[in-house]
Amino acid sequence: MADSVSLQFVSPYAFEAMQKVDVARLAALSDPELRLLLPCLVRMALCAPADQSNAWAQDKKLILRLLSGVEAVNSIVALLSVDFHALEQDARKEQQLRHKAGGSNGESILVSQLQHGLTLEFEHSDPLRRLRLALSELLAIMNKVADSNGEFFLRSSELFESPVYLEEVADVLCILQAELPSLLPIIEVAEALLHVRNGEWFLCLLVANVPDSFSEVCRGLIKNGERQDEESVGGRRRTEALRQLCQMNPSQALNIRAMVVEECHLPGLGVALTLDYKPDTADEAVSPLVSYVSGLLLGTNGKVRTWFSMFIRNGQQRKRESSSVLWQMRRQLLLELVAILPRSRSTHVPNDSDMDSESSSGYSGLREEHVVKASALLRLYCALMGIAGLRPTDEEAEQLLQLMTSRPPATPAGVRFVSLSFCKLLAFPTLVSTPEQEQLMVMWLSWMIKEEEYFESAAGVSASFGEMLLLVAMYFHSNQLSAIIELVCSTLGMKIAIKPSSLSKMKTIFTQEIFTEQVVTAHAVRVAVTNNLSANITGFLPIHCIYQLLRSRAFTKHKVSIKDWIFRQLCETTTPLHTQLLPLIDVYINSILTPASKTNPEATNQPITEQEILNVFQGLAGVVRSHYTITTQLLILYYILSYEEALLANTKTLALMQKKPKSYSPALMDQIPIKHLIRQAQGLQQELGGLHSALLRLLATNYPHLCMVEDWISEEEVTGTLPLLRKMLLTSSSCKYSQTQLREAFQNVLSGGPRLLRILEHLTLLSAGDLIPYAEALTASMGLVLEDGVSRRILQTVNKLWMVLNTVMPRKLWVMTVNALQPLVKLLRQQKYTQNDLMVDPLIVLRCDSRVFRCPPLMDITLHMLNGYLLASKAYLNAHLKETAEFERQAQTVSNLGLSGQPDTPEVTREELKNALLLRSAEGGLLSDLREVQCLICCLLHQMFIADPNIAKLVHFQGYPQALLPLTVPGIPSMHICLDFIPELLAQPQLEKQIFAIQLLSHLCTQYALPKSLSVARLAISVMGTLLTVQTRVKRFAFFMPTLPCLVSFCKAFPPLFDDVMSLLVQVGQVSAADVTTKARDIDPLIASECILQSYLTELVLICIG
Repeated sequence: MADSVSLQFVSPYAFEAMQKVDVARLAALSDPELRLLLPCLVRMALCAPADQSNAWAQDKKLILRLLSGVEAVNSIVALLSVDFHALEQDARKEQQLRHKAGGSNGESILVSQLQHGLTLEFEHSDPLRRLRLALSELLAIMNKVADSNGEFFLRSSELFESPVYLEEVADVLCILQAELPSLLPIIEVAEALLHVRNGEWFLCLLVANVPDSFSEVCRGLIKNGERQDEESVGGRRRTEALRQLCQMNPSQALNIRAMVVEECHLPGLGVALTLDYKPDTADEAVSPLVSYVSGLLLGTNGKVRTWFSMFIRNGQQRKRESSSVLWQMRRQLLLELVAILPRSRSTHVPNDSDMDSESSSGYSGLREEHVVKASALLRLYCALMGIAGLRPTDEEAEQLLQLMTSRPPATPAGVRFVSLSFCKLLAFPTLVSTPEQEQLMVMWLSWMIKEEEYFESAAGVSASFGEMLLLVAMYFHSNQLSAIIELVCSTLGMKIAIKPSSLSKMKTIFTQEIFTEQVVTAHAVRVAVTNNLSANITGFLPIHCIYQLLRSRAFTKHKVSIKDWIFRQLCETTTPLHTQLLPLIDVYINSILTPASKTNPEATNQPITEQEILNVFQGLAGVVRSHYTITTQLLILYYILSYEEALLANTKTLALMQKKPKSYSPALMDQIPIKHLIRQAQGLQQELGGLHSALLRLLATNYPHLCMVEDWISEEEVTGTLPLLRKMLLTSSSCKYSQTQLREAFQNVLSGGPRLLRILEHLTLLSAGDLIPYAEALTASMGLVLEDGVSRRILQTVNKLWMVLNTVMPRKLWVMTVNALQPLVKLLRQQKYTQNDLMVDPLIVLRCDSRVFRCPPLMDITLHMLNGYLLASKAYLNAHLKETAEFERQAQTVSNLGLSGQPDTPEVTREELKNALLLRSAEGGLLSDLREVQCLICCLLHQMFIADPNIAKLVHFQGYPQALLPLTVPGIPSMHICLDFIPELLAQPQLEKQIFAIQLLSHLCTQYALPKSLSVARLAISVMGTLLTVQTRVKRFAFFMPTLPCLVSFCKAFPPLFDDVMSLLVQVGQVSAADVTTKARDIDPLIASECILQSYLTELVLICIG
């Protein structure tokens, strides 16, 4: 809008005075400034005010005095004397007429046939006609705007273009809008003024005379504006008009800019307002332009980012124009960039002597106060080039390279600046186009390597740019270009499309000139570990570099030992856990077990030694060392468990390579308090990330006996509310009884029972960790409580203390308990079992003092250990089979086990154990609390049957004494599952299994009178009838003598079976009678059989009668 450059606009001072109705300020205005505001001031002086206060009356007098000397006031007063109601009526009629005529200007009610031009008519007209002329012209423009469908046009109008009458036309326009607001809405008037010459000047005067409409007009113009304002003449005129409005009211410029972003219209206006904005207090860190454009491109609103990026792309397609807002923005950014450069630099590369004398070279350092601004500028240019597609000019590229290769001071901001510069070089390698620039970049990278250690120490940061350099070098060597791109985007904080092919030049420089692979590995080992490594330390750390080198097998390839570095880093960790630690351990374990190449199977890393592991968990006295954090101990535990699991998983591969890495000894594992560490990890789950769940997974696989459900439930009881209330009774954290006193009390258990009970009750108030020192004294004395006359409360308290200790040290506690409960003969021989002995043969637990079977509290402990060792035995045998390369185990055949497809050897061991248990419980002479012990045993069997129903099947296919059926069927709630496999058991060829099946079924029918039981019972009777016809006489006698009593149970449970049973008994009698007639010499047994048969028939008849 160069046509209105020479016109005088309303100043910010004058507009503020109008806004606040500051009469003193208005009086200070010059005559030309006051002339622009006369329409509003005259109306203010003449119209009846709503404010009737004395203060306004005085101000009104001052306004009248101010207007009294202005000649133009008379013409405005004359304009206000017109009948505006009649004028509005005529205007509306003309609008209707224009609407009917299709918008043509043939007839006009407001203005009769003009004899001269519009300007001359306006000059010679009275006030009413002037109003009519201006109103007619304005309505015509407004109608054309409404019919244009958004297409811009520039209306040629004498009335708005003649410089002589602009002020008079402006007066008329302001009066019309003020007096006819419904006919001339100010937003529509503002839109119409954009289509005439000098429109922005008229618009500013109109808004200045109605200052309250400023925000409304601006929002309307923005909402109706173009998405890209610099692409059309209309957009540029709209932008210029709004820019003039904001210059008139600069306090609202930022609000208008916010409207622009909100509507995603007129991006050039937002930039222009930012260029015009002059803050009251200059921010030395970042300029308003950098902040604004960075916020648009790097913000979270994708719609705004796309909109502004399109503005940048479209602006570059046009020829460079000094009036273009985009080029103004680029020029301002370039000026800011040059202003912070450390002296005038060129692409001249200094020689070695210049490097030593910094004062004589172009490498003066970046000033500390400019570092933050330089970082912001770098990120902005990255966003402009990577997101918005800005193509830098040669001048911009040259200055950017000069800034990126500057040398900042050793501060955290300086470290950040170097990291950003390095990533920008990787993201936009085209900035380096000449050999001189390439040499400059290499010199700068060499300076980075040289100064990295100094920067890290001087700046006081743990994550410096040295690790990033090393990491990028490793990525280049392993050709992981996508990882470099991800690293660059992460550091810059924006997603940039980088083509992998564009990194070829940088790859050559890194891999051949700066960082060869051997240099990388040698340098990585010498890098110091990060002290107190945790998730709170962000950025790229040495651990990232070591991780990538381990993945690429660089250490093993160049025979560089990395074991010590990894162990030191694991020892320098704390919570919250750094996310890279677990992947580091996993890839380290893989590098230990898997060679880098098949041709060189010895190319592996060394594992952490057992002594180093023991140092983490124990000191010289066997006490956990305090200077190793719980994080370190848990990570070492994770390493050991993962190593053992990976060793088993890779057994076949290692066997093919004839390589068998050494496994950690059981003695080492016995000295690690695994369960205690897991309990501590459970309370730190939020800070340990996924470490706790990973440890639980490894335990469930390798140490299932430490993950029993009963233990988790008992832990909840130990850590619940009630124990917490009981611990409040402790007046001191230390126990007032020693281990020696506990042993002495156990020695005098019969005579000094109350004292022992008092000590034991006090120990129950201690936490599980505080109770550990008493574990040995407690277990060693458990054999003493087996004597007759020991209080049941003492036994129950011992059981309770044992269960608490079981939550923190189960494996060691089990071994001590088993050794303490041995029979007296073994105790005299001082035979001690080890953890390995008990896993190989879990039945050792049952070879204890026979008095244990008379003591339910200790029997409960024995069964708990037994269940744990069964699980441990299964895991141990599976691991042993893998280690010995027995990958395929032969299934048990029907002839061997009487069952196909059943569990293998470890499960058979379980079943032998169960038979032993059942036999023990039936020996009534040995048990004083028989019923309670039986309940404990049946409960354990029930849990095992539920956990694996195949166990129940295997137990009953192997069989056990019939005398135990009255105990097992009612005592084990899950025995009903036997109904599923009894038909299969009846089909077995062995006579004893058929007999056992029928006996078992008779008890099941009595216990579970279900439809399924009825159908199986019918099948059993049918099988008995079939066997009667096919068996020999001797086998018939052996089969029917133990099974005939079962028929009574069938009939008692299911009376409908009476007919079938009677029929079977009649057949048995007939067969027996035939045997009597043919074999007279065997008369005695057969007569006895007939007597038995007769007694069963009699009993059945009584059942039916009853």
